[in-house]
Amino acid sequence: MSARTTRVRLFAAATVALAALSLTACEDGSATGLRTTSASSDTTAQTGTDGAASGDTAAKDTASAGTNGANGAAGTGTDTAGKQNSTTTENNADASIPGDCSADDVEITATEVSSPINHLLLTATNTGSKTCSLPTYPAARFGEAQSVPPVVEASKPQALTTLEPGASGYAGVLLSAGDGSAANGRTETALTIPFDDGSVATVSLPAAGVHVDDSLSVTYWLTDRATALTY
Repeated sequence: MSARTTRVRLFAAATVALAALSLTACEDGSATGLRTTSASSDTTAQTGTDGAASGDTAAKDTASAGTNGANGAAGTGTDTAGKQNSTTTENNADASIPGDCSADDVEITATEVSSPINHLLLTATNTGSKTCSLPTYPAARFGEAQSVPPVVEASKPQALTTLEPGASGYAGVLLSAGDGSAANGRTETALTIPFDDGSVATVSLPAAGVHVDDSLSVTYWLTDRATALTY
């Protein structure tokens, strides 16, 4: 074999070896590029997913906070309105309940009647400017008596007798037994009637006085004159 042929073959072998090395390097580079690109894509995708999840969580938290805030505001508004309505209702209820009558704004008169016999009619007239409630019954004290007469329970009304300005309430007084059979008969010329606020009304009696005995009794304060004289 000539020297020329040998050099040609060596050159060709070297060329083939270089080509093989270049191919291997390209393949490794491509693989490395693919792996790098894939890893980068995976990281980006994961970051995007995490970001989206965080965004969803933030959105849910914001929505929840908004809902809770709205509910809280609504609840507070409702509670406040409820308290205001309750206070207004209580104030209106208090305003609608009349106070006790007083001897300063109620005038009481005593009138002897012919029928039924031995009866006295008490008339209480509101001379004041406000509506008020009379006591349940007149605790009439005649003269220096240490006790007041009993009340006729059958005459008890369903509610307290309330007087508007200018209105009157009535109570009947049985002074003595019709046949004179009761004990401790006497003539009295003074009568006082207390009110629930502590004031006391002095009631004028006929100049000759009235005859009373142990039959003495009174009715409850009523709104009807005739009913007061029934007992």
